[in-house]
Amino acid sequence: MQSAFSLLFHTVLFRPYVFIFFLIYLTGCSLHFGLKRAILFAVTGYLITWLSEYSSIHNGIPYGHYYYIEHTRGKEIWVLGVPFMDSLSYVFLAYASYSMALVVISPIRRSKGLIQILETKKIRHSPSARILGAIFMVYLDIIIDPVALRGDRWYLGQIYGYPEGGVYFGVPISNFIGWFVVGFILVYALQRIDKILDDKKARDYFGCYCPWRSLIGPALYCAVLIFNLFITFSIHEYTLGWVGIFIVLLPSVLLLSAMWSRLSPDNLSSETLSSSQGFSPGGDCSARET
Repeated sequence: MQSAFSLLFHTVLFRPYVFIFFLIYLTGCSLHFGLKRAILFAVTGYLITWLSEYSSIHNGIPYGHYYYIEHTRGKEIWVLGVPFMDSLSYVFLAYASYSMALVVISPIRRSKGLIQILETKKIRHSPSARILGAIFMVYLDIIIDPVALRGDRWYLGQIYGYPEGGVYFGVPISNFIGWFVVGFILVYALQRIDKILDDKKARDYFGCYCPWRSLIGPALYCAVLIFNLFITFSIHEYTLGWVGIFIVLLPSVLLLSAMWSRLSPDNLSSETLSSSQGFSPGGDCSARET
């Protein structure tokens, strides 16, 4: 037991940024969707991701062939050849990407200096949210994977590699295809968990009185991008860093412009929006909270 606890402690110590991002996910997803949904998706998302990685390192599906370097075995938790924290990171990346998709396709309201995302159940469970969430996840990997591949130059360490290299700073295109496929499945899993609990009218605990709760996911998305770009420049990979900035700059500008153009007037009440268009920015507290 002491050995297992020690290994868990060193896993967190070895990847503190993953642990911090995951805590933000637990907080944000619990406030946004509900505590039960956050926990169920953490478990389900981890299992989906672990299966995808285990499959890829053995038969190249879905990311293409790659391998893990097990020099951290004994320093952190590994599960049948896959680092625990690596698979866990997909959970908060998928939630953050899905949250970004909801921001893009949902109406937005500005009230008393706060921005509220007026998402409905129909928007949450829509195929467009699923597809766009997967695309946002690929954008994250475009920034994350090349710098992670250079982990020997920062405290991540060299933990994996591609036997045949790749055209994008050493990363093969098959990897991005795999991220889209797995991202799509992860977002769909979260949508299904949300819908199943809704259909069962299962009680949950979420931040129905926090009008900013749906903005934690997008903030997490931006934090992950900024962290990885910071690491990229700190290891003097300036070309890679500037390429990453230019890749995310245009979508970021378009997203902010779209959000600004879709802001509802400040004097438009939430009651008016709810009655005329079916939006519920406050959430149904009675349905989810005891």
